[in-house]
Amino acid sequence: MKLVFAGTPEVAVPALDALIASDRHEVAAVVTRPDAPAGRGRRLVASPVAQRAEESGIEVLKPAKPRDEDFLARLREIGPDCCPVVAYGALLPRVALDVPAHGWVNLHFSLLPAWRGAAPVQHAVMAGDEMTGAATFLIEEGLDSGPVYGVLTEHVRPTDTSGDLLTRLAFAGSGLLVATMDGIEDGTLKPVPQPAEGISLAPKISVEDAQVEWAAPALRVDRVVRACTPAPGAWTVFRGERLKLIQLALLPERTELAPGALAVGKNDVYVGTGSHDVELLWVQPQGKKPMRAADWARGVRIAPGEQLGAAH
Repeated sequence: MKLVFAGTPEVAVPALDALIASDRHEVAAVVTRPDAPAGRGRRLVASPVAQRAEESGIEVLKPAKPRDEDFLARLREIGPDCCPVVAYGALLPRVALDVPAHGWVNLHFSLLPAWRGAAPVQHAVMAGDEMTGAATFLIEEGLDSGPVYGVLTEHVRPTDTSGDLLTRLAFAGSGLLVATMDGIEDGTLKPVPQPAEGISLAPKISVEDAQVEWAAPALRVDRVVRACTPAPGAWTVFRGERLKLIQLALLPERTELAPGALAVGKNDVYVGTGSHDVELLWVQPQGKKPMRAADWARGVRIAPGEQLGAAH
């Protein structure tokens, strides 16, 4: 089939690579979000998908909105049979959905109808799901509600961050997307409507959502930190400034500290929660690089009675 691939971030690149490598399909063009400011200089930078397409000599389309007339005219000119999508980042209007004969097929990182929305992997980690996966489905105008072509499952490991899990799903899912294109092309694959029950929503996680509540049980604190790593980054407040929390360890046998209270050993930093203590392993103070929590504690010289999460 002739394909136009739509995707934007790094997590979409493995699927684009897999489709380019497929001997059954031709990636005629790529649709991605417009260049965005990045880094300290806020220079405009092309998306990871745009960069990979350009390296491969593939035409790149960057409409401000997918209903732009110039974009739609070029899409009709190319005449794709199908448009595979991975994390494109914009809603597709009906006029765009109607262009390819086989529609737009999305690779979504959850077992639909669970976790429809922008942040399925983060919500799966935050909810403590033991199993998640990826699904390919035909895009309709509703939110991730279209009929499903195929699924794969993936265990959520006890120490997984959303970044770890998303990386595994991106590579496993790329194979699922290619297999879905193959099945659509040879007519062996028909999409099956999603069940009406078991629907859960996964809206984008805001910076406010990523603030750790130390009065919550340790298990919840751990899930929030893992779910928000690498983005938007779990955080707390120390001496009136944000402290990013990158990694901690659960210590079920230790229950000495009140929620948010700090205890510093020679090479350890402990914090109390609503259930049992946790050990801080890696943190990132405002404006600094990530560091071991013990190095951070030595540098700031925590006084007796100081705690995390206290606003001053």
